[in-house]
Amino acid sequence: MESTEVTFRRRLVSTLILWVLVLGTILSGYEQLFFITIAGIGLLGLWEYFEMLDRRGVPNFKLTALITAVVFLAGSFLTFRSYGPEKSYDFEIAVLVVFLLVVFGRQMFRQTRDQNPLETMAYTLFGLLYIVWLFNFLTKIVYLAPRGPSGETIGQYYVLYLLLVTKFSDMGAYLTGSVFGRHKLVPHISPHKSWEGLAGAVLFAVGGSFGLWYLIPDKLAVFGTGDLLVLGVLLGLAAVIGDLAESIVKRSADAKDSGGLLPGIGGVLDLIDSLLFTAPILFFYMRLVLGLPS
Repeated sequence: MESTEVTFRRRLVSTLILWVLVLGTILSGYEQLFFITIAGIGLLGLWEYFEMLDRRGVPNFKLTALITAVVFLAGSFLTFRSYGPEKSYDFEIAVLVVFLLVVFGRQMFRQTRDQNPLETMAYTLFGLLYIVWLFNFLTKIVYLAPRGPSGETIGQYYVLYLLLVTKFSDMGAYLTGSVFGRHKLVPHISPHKSWEGLAGAVLFAVGGSFGLWYLIPDKLAVFGTGDLLVLGVLLGLAAVIGDLAESIVKRSADAKDSGGLLPGIGGVLDLIDSLLFTAPILFFYMRLVLGLPS
């Protein structure tokens, strides 16, 4: 059992390396590089999910889901980039319908043994929706935001905003909960989460929201002061819920971490769990409240 100090150092090193990678990808301006990074992270998270099921002995259609995820991510990127949200939605629904047909078809020719076939299909579909579909909203945000004066994409800065506010929420929950945490939030899911940590998550998220806008206001021009406050609160709350949601998944799979790829953090799914809930919140806020694209 390693000490808290060692764990913190490993987590810090992993976080710094990841931030260098993310910032380099975002600031490079290469859309394809951004997509490859997002898609690669999403596929790794999906792989970890199915690995947890395998260790638990839960039957699933891992290969079918991974192939579908590649088609889903690539097709959604191309259609959203070229034709906009409506065509992208049509493509995604078509892929999900075909996926359901394939899963049902595979189950028809598979011995059920003692396992409920509905459980096998439900776990497989859940992984695709929970990880790939939700995480894909990061790519959509890039093309939802208005382009720059020369036609270049600036949506990646809204993704940067999302990442920073989400991680500020995580940091606020951890620091505030560690120092002031007295009242348990949901001890049956996560014994270390507290109401004080939840308050810290929201406060840090609001601070991160205003802080990044202050540094690069021209890159986040669609946001007003009210938007920064509302999004800080919404994203802060969603980040905590996303973290708790993954805790439910890990408890169901009897796993402490989703993987061991990232020292001090765990797996890729442990890294992106909050983003799975904050990315759709930001996307739909920009789409429905701000009316983008206009």
